[in-house]
Amino acid sequence: MMGFLNVYKPEGITSHDVVAKLRRITKIKQIGHTGTLDPFAEGVLPICIGKATRLIEYLSDDKEYLATVQLGASTTTYDLDGEKTFVSDKRINDSEIKNALKNFKGEISQMPPVYSAIKVKGKKLYEYARKGEKVEIQPRKVKIYDIVLKSFDENLQQAQILIKCSKGTYIRSIANDLGEQLGCGAYLIKLVRTKAGSFCVENSIELKDDINVADNLIKPIDKLDYPKYSVNSIELEKIRHGMPIENKDFEHGGIVILIYNENEICAVGVADDDKIKLKKVFI
Repeated sequence: MMGFLNVYKPEGITSHDVVAKLRRITKIKQIGHTGTLDPFAEGVLPICIGKATRLIEYLSDDKEYLATVQLGASTTTYDLDGEKTFVSDKRINDSEIKNALKNFKGEISQMPPVYSAIKVKGKKLYEYARKGEKVEIQPRKVKIYDIVLKSFDENLQQAQILIKCSKGTYIRSIANDLGEQLGCGAYLIKLVRTKAGSFCVENSIELKDDINVADNLIKPIDKLDYPKYSVNSIELEKIRHGMPIENKDFEHGGIVILIYNENEICAVGVADDDKIKLKKVFI
């Protein structure tokens, strides 16, 4: 069994919990996810089954989130699980939020939350935070392709924001930074990942005990956005023996997905002048 599953991770469990459950259901050990989704969050979690785990690096890793942000306070974790560090009675309107969100679009420098899994000197940041230890955190460059206010409840001071961003973006940090810009504090109260690469929430499946993995398996060929080349029987035999094949006019240095039987992946290669050298073989 080899392919991808577009799983909807429910709130309250870890991404590893999803993998562990699918291992129990399928009896397959070679299962992984394409990027952690916090227990607090829910939504799209692409899962790789079997040899598809070796294709994770070739999947698009841009993300889209629907975040619900509470204005009027800040917390230690930048979400509703933390202790409040600041409270304000300042009232904000939707125009002020829209203007503030303009500052987040494009490439931005973002400070990760102290309660995060980023490692510093071999330890995760949240391990330092739980012990009350301070550690120097370096800002990270991330890209925000689009950020839009979808709705705003002025009475509750709750904003629903759609964010399209690069891998590694912390939505909790965006919520906290938005609160700082508005001068009222803010923290995340709900987060739904609506897209992970080309995996969309509309096509995701519920994580059930009786989930039919085989029926919902997505062929890797359908999710890999690279040039593809159908090999003939002679080339297929060469690939079986780890030998390069002739380059059919693919750009030097470019990744090429090699397929047989029209939609089965046999290898991933890289174009090297007159040859396609094999990087990973699946037959």
